Amino acid sequence: MNRVAVVTGASAGVGRAIVREFARKGFDIGLIARGTDGLEAAKREVEERGRRAVAVPADVADHAAVENAADIVERELGPIEVWTNVAFSNVFAEFKDLKPEEYRRITDVSYLGFVHGTMSAMKRMLPRDRGTIVQIGSALAYRSIPLQAAYCGAKSAIRGFTDSIRCELVHQKSNVKITMAILPAVNTPQFSWCKSKLPRKAQPVPPIFQPEVIARAVGWLVDHPRRRELRIGFSSIKALIAQNLMPGLADRLLGESGYQAQQYDGHSNPERPANLWEPLPGDWGAHGDFDSRARSWSLQLLLTTHPLTLAAALGIALGVAFCVRKGLR
Repeated sequence: MNRVAVVTGASAGVGRAIVREFARKGFDIGLIARGTDGLEAAKREVEERGRRAVAVPADVADHAAVENAADIVERELGPIEVWTNVAFSNVFAEFKDLKPEEYRRITDVSYLGFVHGTMSAMKRMLPRDRGTIVQIGSALAYRSIPLQAAYCGAKSAIRGFTDSIRCELVHQKSNVKITMAILPAVNTPQFSWCKSKLPRKAQPVPPIFQPEVIARAVGWLVDHPRRRELRIGFSSIKALIAQNLMPGLADRLLGESGYQAQQYDGHSNPERPANLWEPLPGDWGAHGDFDSRARSWSLQLLLTTHPLTLAAALGIALGVAFCVRKGLR
């Protein structure tokens, strides 16, 4: 029986990398996004890997559109086994410079889009008593930063409603699983297409990881759906620790350094096209402009997803230390 996965935000960035990973793992894939150029390119990549794909242009802010997309996927590919919510929108700006309609749009896509996707997935998975929902979260759900108030708020909301659903699934003794990937900074095209009101070009806060790192982590989560969250990168863990142990100090440090860390060379063009309201034409792929600075692997993720390797490494290290100590006596 063919395995079927759905990816929202499938046309570019992290979503595009996840599509490639799912195809590699043998899934047929339902692709949901607004931009038809990127969707068709993603569909070709899936088919080149020997899997089936159906591309459905849809805005995740529209629940009816998401429901229609889910119907199309199941009609053409079969029962959905995995649903991954990725799609989001953002504006880089101080809160005082955001317009109410911009804030609402970010919330509609980046938070309610996850709600709509989760509703459509659970509607189909609960009666079958099987399936996995993967939420693409962020370390910013735990430790907010300046210049991204709406996005941080949306990611915090995703974590909150996901935890609530998880409790309900436990109560229902359901075999449907819901899990979340906690992302670090990622090299995606969002910094080129998201609206920005900053004086300089927007960038992810280093360290930056390639989207394939995230895709591999999501692939691991699909195989280990009982894991409630998977934190990716030591920077994500650092953010959680800072928020738990010294949130006031973190506020002050980010207030002083957070602006500079999110901008780099050259003046930003406030008139450049952005995808807040409509998708931009073209195939943007998975990577952004930061390949030269992005890491293609994460030691933390390797150790987290391969605990036996970690145990063996610690055992070897202790053995070497013991032998060295004995030799010095």
